[in-house]
Amino acid sequence: MNSKASSSWLTSFLLLMLLCKCSSLSVNKTTDELSLLALKDQIQGGLSSWNQSVHFCQWQGIKCSKLHHDKIISLNLSSQGLLGSISPHIGNFSFLRVLDLGDNKFHGPIPPEIGQLFRLQHLNLRNNSFTGKIPMNLTQCRDLNLIYLGENSLIGSIPAEFGSFQKLTSLYLGTNHLSGQIPASFGNLSYLDYLDIGSNTLEGNIPETLGRLSKLTTFIVEYNALSGQVPSLIYNISSITEFSIIKNNLSGSLPPNLGNTLPNLAIFWASGNRFSGPFPRSLNNATMLVLFDVLDNFLTGKVLSELGALKNLEQFSISNNQLGTGESGDLSFITSLTNATNLNSMSISYNNFGGALPVSVSNLSSLVELYAGHNPIVGTIPQAIGDLPNLIVLGLETAKFEGSIPSSIGKMKLQRLILSENKLTGPIPASLANITSLYELELNDNRLEGSIPLEFGGHKFLNLLDISDNNLNGTIPRQIFDIFSLRNLSLSSNFLTGSLPIEVGNLKNLQLLNVSGNKLSGKIPSTLGSCISIEVLSLENNLFEGSIPQSLTSLKVVREIDASSNNLSGEIPKYFGDFQYLERLNLSFNDLEGEVPKNGIFQNANAVSVEGNIKLCGGSKELNLLACRLDHSTKKRSLGSILAISLAVSFCVLGLIIFLIIYMKKKPQNTSSPNSSRSPYLKVSYGELLQATGGFSPDSLIGEGSFGRVYKGMLDEGRLIVAVKVFKLQQRGSLKTFNAECESLRSIRHRNLVKIITSCSSTDFQGNDFKALVFEFMPNGNVETWLHPVGDREENQPRNLNLLQRLNIVIDVASALNYLHHQCHISIIHRDLKPSNVLLDDDMVAHVSDFGLAKLLPGSAENLNGNQSTSLGVKGSIGYVPPEYGMGGAATTQGDVYSYGILVLELFTGRRPTDEMFAEGWDIHNFVRTALPDQVHEIVDPLLISQEREEEEEQAMLTCIASILRIGIVCSAQTPGERKDMEEVDNELHSIKEQYKAFLDALKQEV
Repeated sequence: MNSKASSSWLTSFLLLMLLCKCSSLSVNKTTDELSLLALKDQIQGGLSSWNQSVHFCQWQGIKCSKLHHDKIISLNLSSQGLLGSISPHIGNFSFLRVLDLGDNKFHGPIPPEIGQLFRLQHLNLRNNSFTGKIPMNLTQCRDLNLIYLGENSLIGSIPAEFGSFQKLTSLYLGTNHLSGQIPASFGNLSYLDYLDIGSNTLEGNIPETLGRLSKLTTFIVEYNALSGQVPSLIYNISSITEFSIIKNNLSGSLPPNLGNTLPNLAIFWASGNRFSGPFPRSLNNATMLVLFDVLDNFLTGKVLSELGALKNLEQFSISNNQLGTGESGDLSFITSLTNATNLNSMSISYNNFGGALPVSVSNLSSLVELYAGHNPIVGTIPQAIGDLPNLIVLGLETAKFEGSIPSSIGKMKLQRLILSENKLTGPIPASLANITSLYELELNDNRLEGSIPLEFGGHKFLNLLDISDNNLNGTIPRQIFDIFSLRNLSLSSNFLTGSLPIEVGNLKNLQLLNVSGNKLSGKIPSTLGSCISIEVLSLENNLFEGSIPQSLTSLKVVREIDASSNNLSGEIPKYFGDFQYLERLNLSFNDLEGEVPKNGIFQNANAVSVEGNIKLCGGSKELNLLACRLDHSTKKRSLGSILAISLAVSFCVLGLIIFLIIYMKKKPQNTSSPNSSRSPYLKVSYGELLQATGGFSPDSLIGEGSFGRVYKGMLDEGRLIVAVKVFKLQQRGSLKTFNAECESLRSIRHRNLVKIITSCSSTDFQGNDFKALVFEFMPNGNVETWLHPVGDREENQPRNLNLLQRLNIVIDVASALNYLHHQCHISIIHRDLKPSNVLLDDDMVAHVSDFGLAKLLPGSAENLNGNQSTSLGVKGSIGYVPPEYGMGGAATTQGDVYSYGILVLELFTGRRPTDEMFAEGWDIHNFVRTALPDQVHEIVDPLLISQEREEEEEQAMLTCIASILRIGIVCSAQTPGERKDMEEVDNELHSIKEQYKAFLDALKQEV
């Protein structure tokens, strides 16, 4: 072979080898690239760089190995706003060490194929919307040192096998719906330094094995249902810097040597538990402490007075305990805290601290909030308190302070000053007008005297001014009515004289005006009609005279008017009967005359008081007024008619008496019927309810709200299963809630309203007041637990609501609201409609429950004062409250419609309105609205369309869901006028259901 031929052969050989190598590389590249493209197919938005124009190793978020032929070792797509689900192809990246998809909007289950990534070290899926259980085969990734699955919607228990991760240093499972117990196997995680399993529904004890985690720095188990005592070994893990057990049912005492065994402690958060015993005496040794919060417990005794070593302390919260002895010296710890130069929040209210407030409090120069009210503190408020330059909240209410209000307070930058319910004397310092940032000023229930400072008119942001129940005199300064921001003005129970200034009309935002119990005279100013936002108007017990101004007809949202015990004359204005929201009208003890109107609120004698006006006549019979006199000619014409009617009535009455006598003689005196002596409602005592619920055992507890706990019970010797709602009477507003719920439920009946069996208003065995309502038990719980499950689910019995079940629920709720608003004889606004207040019976029929915030509409025959409230706060639950309530609007049926609309959107998207994805103007209403009509499949609850279906069936489902969501969108419109009426909603939903059922029937026939 010549050299030329040899060279040609060699060139061909080298080319062939190069092609083979390139072919091999091409195979590897295609495998990884195809897997990435499979991921992209299920993700919307943000991956435009994933295209063929560049090598996939240069794609966004991709990092490849330099040693293993372009194998992917890191996939980081965190915080990209991505939406969709994760393809099972994620398991193909066999060299992957880092998988970070955190802070996106991914949904669906976590792919179990992640368990194939045996080299994986870092797994971050936090802050998404993943559902289902934690895949068991994640435990195959033996090299994992970081697992972040928090802030999702995961259910089920925490796999005990997680204890086998020998290299794990960080575990974050918080803010999910995980249930069951903390696995004892966690004690094997010898390298673990970060553990956060808070904000779930975990129960049981904290395992003692966790005391073996010697490297632990962060221990967070907050917001669960854990019980028992914290194992003492955990308090001995000296490396812990953050310790949070907030809102559990933990008990026992705090270790006296806490500060010695946890020397590196920076954050200690134990509020909302049942800890008792003394304040830990060694706390001063935890010199790194930044935050110490034990509020809402049962700690007793004195607070350690030597806290000077806590120089890094920023927050100190010990409110709502039983600390203090009620004697002098209780507050000496405040002096020692002056070394904490960064202390910005101190909350010591609702305890038993006695003695004087130390002057040294003025040395806490960084303090922003000071809450010390509801303690028996005596003495004067230190003049030096005005030296706190950064304080914006000062709460010293309900104590025993005496002396005058320090004028030095006027130097401060306060937003809230609360000194109510003390024994303060002297004048109101004019210097308070210098606090231009003041939003809330409460000086009520003291012994203040003198006149109201004219300088108060300089306030520009004041929202609440309450100086009632003092000894103030003089006239009301006109300058007060230049505070255009005022919403609540209470000057009642003083000795104010003169007239109510006409400048009152300047307060267009005023919601409550109370000037009762003074010596105000003159006429009610007609300018009061300009205060169109007023809900509560109290003018009683003054010397007002003249007629009630016609201009008050513009007070369209007023709920209460009290002008009793004045010298008012003239007729009662008929426009009072036109006020839609008026619940209470008291005009008693005046000099009013003429006929009492009969329309609107005047139909409800319980809501109107006109006694003491001897010149009034007519009105409803329940008012017991004389009939209005007729003129002479009318009397003459009607005399014959009156005699004829009287004679006829007499014969009817006589006949009825004879009939009853005969009937009673024939009626048997005794009966063998066991029910003959029973009242329509079962009568139960405290003891019977105690026995029925196993002593109100935690095992019987099936729900808890702000004002009560609900227990499952057995009455009538076990033949009657009930739900017993026991009210927390120590909670403010609980009694009012009980009365409101009784009033709302006592006379309404509907298939889709919870059925009340009886009530119990009694005392317990210690003599404490006890109130409870007994309802029909709903075995399928509430809609909340179905949409956002928190318990274990067996693999062969998944708990999910299908399309027809969800449709039936929204129809049932619509039917209930339509009845409440339009069909029952007492129109009722529910005001707290949400999934947890919709219960499901055996047949999955929905029943609306919890009428604790319900409001009877004006004019209803049963509207009692017990169901009324003068509170101006927003009523309802966050996320479901209509926007107009937040701006001070009155409760209306359209408010219920808004809450219903949000419930519909949540039911079909599976997302709470409070989901973290909804922020900065983005809410569930806009989330759904922007997806209609073409992207319904992207927002619908994945569980609704998770099964494989024919294309035609799935399209029909999506069409049906889109129609329902449109109703939810209209109902949750921002302004009430845009929303539908519940009767219209009810009809439309029935039509949608019939169309969908017709499709299903046709589909069955084809099969």
